Amino acid sequence: MEPAPGPVRGRHSAAPRRRVGPLLGSLVLVAGTVAGGLYLQRSGTDGPPETPAAADGASGTAELDLTARAAGVDKVLGRRAEAVRLNKPAQFVADVDPDNKTLLARQQALFRNLRQFGFSTLRYERLSEQFDESLTDKHGPTTYVVAVAMDYQMKGIDLAPVRTMLGYTFTERGDGRWMLVSDTDLDRRLPRGSHQEPWDVGDVLVKRASRVLVVVERDQTKLASSLVTKASSAVKAVSNRWPGGWTGSGVVIALDDKVVRGADYTLPKNAEDALAMATWVYRTLPGEVNSTGERADSYVVVNPRNRAKVDARTLAHEFTHVATAPYGVNAPRWLVEGAATYVEFLPMDGASNLALPTYRRDVETKYLAKAKSLPTDSLFFKNSTSSYPLSWLAVDYLFTKYGATEVGTLYQEMAALGSTQAERNRIMLEHLGITEAGLFQALRERTT
Repeated sequence: MEPAPGPVRGRHSAAPRRRVGPLLGSLVLVAGTVAGGLYLQRSGTDGPPETPAAADGASGTAELDLTARAAGVDKVLGRRAEAVRLNKPAQFVADVDPDNKTLLARQQALFRNLRQFGFSTLRYERLSEQFDESLTDKHGPTTYVVAVAMDYQMKGIDLAPVRTMLGYTFTERGDGRWMLVSDTDLDRRLPRGSHQEPWDVGDVLVKRASRVLVVVERDQTKLASSLVTKASSAVKAVSNRWPGGWTGSGVVIALDDKVVRGADYTLPKNAEDALAMATWVYRTLPGEVNSTGERADSYVVVNPRNRAKVDARTLAHEFTHVATAPYGVNAPRWLVEGAATYVEFLPMDGASNLALPTYRRDVETKYLAKAKSLPTDSLFFKNSTSSYPLSWLAVDYLFTKYGATEVGTLYQEMAALGSTQAERNRIMLEHLGITEAGLFQALRERTT
């Protein structure tokens, strides 16, 4: 499903590993996106609120020096980022309400988690104030609820700094300093996936290898080692097999939590069927440059119910989505999933080779013979049992007939420009000399 307009968190999902025969079983689905609730307006100097509701709510605190408040909160955010970089746990929680034991414990766990990720850059940026009278009643007249951007780059993982979002509630102390009194008041109003990063959900263990980072529960050392091995194999496979190569990294998050980075495994369909989802990572947040934010990369979130089923092939499929995510969102679903499944099925370290010639004949007999076209975007998931094999067959044919370079270029242009059927036809004709309908006909003719 394509991203919805407005602030969103996109995600790809892997479907159940249904057996299509004794030789091969690996069908993968893509889940849709759900709009979030907060559209950003930058608040660099913390000037007067722009909406009537905010202006009315702020009138009760007119005596506040807004410039001083902005400077004070910025100092708190700066000290917190510095504490993580320099490993100063006491400094990280020095501005946290000491009477709120739950918040203090959560912030201490957050610090322990953040230290494990190896940030080469980390900063917090104060964004827009979000007035809520009930929060002022709860925390007092100096209450300041503000959206915060977290800019970070994990060394050896993120190719460039990326950006996520959270919300903090501050109140002024008697000495004029600002104190963090809540880190959850804004959660329901933030874009999907905000304040759901792997470091936000309890004590974790981070294990690394070259171009791989795995996050599990603190006591899951064995699982972490297993996933690092599988992810390393998958990263190598995608790097070697995807046209033009791939120089990115594979982040695998395999926690007990069912909602992480917008991957929601509380939903019945996801909980039962999904193995993993490739969740988007952003260079900019919704409302800063465009309504949805600019995507940079993806991190893979594993379904806690199906962790034991995740293998190197599953991760190769998801990492192919990661590799192609920067291209855009307009490629037809048969090409998106067909390409990921094509890479997934190729030989790779630590995985037995698949009997692809036999599988190809099975797909032609069981699915192609009954189909009338390539899988459409609108019906792809409804007919997933046939959509994935047919998509793999189409992409397998393209790689065989036209070569990897042409397929890679076709994918990039389709993802960037293929928002309409007319554009898709134009791009297909330019690169292959046939349309999608022509490709389907070529598949049929090959079997006759």
